Amino acid sequence: MGNDAIDFAIVGPALLAGVLVLATHVPLGMQVLKRGIVFIDLAIAQIAALGVILAGMADLDQGWMVQAAAGAAAVCGAFLLTWTERRWPEVQEAQIGVLFVLAATGSLLLLAHNPHGGEHLRDLLAGQILWVRYDQLVVPAIVTAVLALAIRYFRERLTRLAFYLLFALAVTVSVQLVGVYLVFASLIVPALAVRNHAPSRRLALAYGVGIAGYLAGLVLSTIYDLPSGALIVWCLAACAAAVYALGPSTGEA
Repeated sequence: MGNDAIDFAIVGPALLAGVLVLATHVPLGMQVLKRGIVFIDLAIAQIAALGVILAGMADLDQGWMVQAAAGAAAVCGAFLLTWTERRWPEVQEAQIGVLFVLAATGSLLLLAHNPHGGEHLRDLLAGQILWVRYDQLVVPAIVTAVLALAIRYFRERLTRLAFYLLFALAVTVSVQLVGVYLVFASLIVPALAVRNHAPSRRLALAYGVGIAGYLAGLVLSTIYDLPSGALIVWCLAACAAAVYALGPSTGEA
């Protein structure tokens, strides 16, 4: 495959998918760090993945049906987490962790007798971002635009339930594009990288970290024939470490 084909036929739509994920996950990630519920995205993403598995078991093969199943599962998870935070707020992070491990092990149990279960689970976790096509991004782009506008407009005025629901919908869109691991990395890593920078610069820097990480990971994965999702995670971490190291020390921002 020539370099032009790699650049435009594969890396192009994959990078656009990454930008769509970052559009909602970067600002949500800052909210997650502020609220101290770091593992919420892993839990919600895993619940959405569980919805995808259930849709497959029910022979719901059409794309919108799978998306609806993932969305319904994620929204149920959002309502459950809203209730647990209201009922037992002092242990919410632990409850999120329990919900994650239940969804993860539930996926293993549901796929235990599926001959392609291991491959299916790997795709849900690590994603197949390198094989995303432009036509697959039309609906995610529309949904992402609506969610991004809602996040920007409401910002600090999001209630607990509204935050969880927006989060669930954003994760539903992204988990089938990039997988559970990249959902978590896209949410947390850029936010961690810029936490000591001036508030006015944080959002732009976080987007820069995310885009640079995705681009570097995609290019390197095509050159060295390595798993794209895993390599993007490492590139995101490397870019974040560089931005953090070059930024102000704690208390200077």
